[in-house]
Amino acid sequence: MNFALIMLVLLLVTGAVWLAESLYFRKHRADGEQQPWWIEYPASFFPVILVVFVLRSFLVEPFKIPSGSMLPTLLVGDFILVNKFTYGIRLPVVNTRLIAVNEPQRGEVMVFRYPENPALDYIKRVVGLPGDEIVYSNKRLTINGREVPLKADGEFNYLEGGLNFVATSRFQEQLGEHTHSVLVQAAVPPVQLSGVQRFPFRENCAYNESGFRCKVPAGHYFLMGDNRDSSSDSRYWGFVPEQNIVGKAFLIWWNFDNLKRIGNSIN
Repeated sequence: MNFALIMLVLLLVTGAVWLAESLYFRKHRADGEQQPWWIEYPASFFPVILVVFVLRSFLVEPFKIPSGSMLPTLLVGDFILVNKFTYGIRLPVVNTRLIAVNEPQRGEVMVFRYPENPALDYIKRVVGLPGDEIVYSNKRLTINGREVPLKADGEFNYLEGGLNFVATSRFQEQLGEHTHSVLVQAAVPPVQLSGVQRFPFRENCAYNESGFRCKVPAGHYFLMGDNRDSSSDSRYWGFVPEQNIVGKAFLIWWNFDNLKRIGNSIN
């Protein structure tokens, strides 16, 4: 469901009724005559819809985390806020950037439109910028010939789907200025070769049993989940075009199961 499109339609309909009421109907209504319901309700809702539309389109938009691909940074059920202004001002619905503000940086957590189905929003961490060479071999990440710092940080266990117990090793990884946790399952290969799809600029990548090597094309980004062995990301469906960017995730504002997470920043 394209919520932005629904909001735009509601805004146009209620705005048209509000404008017609202000410019025509009010002047031609007898003194003391009440507004008909089909004018009263849309005209009353128009200011509220306008404020929500502007906030969601240009400033901040809420999202809910549906899967464990970003564990342990983000938990299933986290409600997060995404800064829509960080990467530039974009036209609602079509998502075309009008004014550039900042470019995505390595290590930032980004919400974007899934390239295979732009109606879906995904969230991953920015690993590769345009022009970067990304190598992921034997669970170690290298960017432009430099191995990304990685430090062991104990274990992290969780239930997947409420039934499957998953045991992982936790590491502290540093991408750019961002230090964050990643999870690795030793028994799982760096990439499931059977899951790699045919995607635009697939020729920029080479895969083998130990991992892959990719050259990020201009205007695109390479993103991966922090839960490295349980994440559908750029390893499988390719690069994220600039026009698919939604915004930068920056805050957890609610979690029904863990109130201590409320107000935590997203690193």
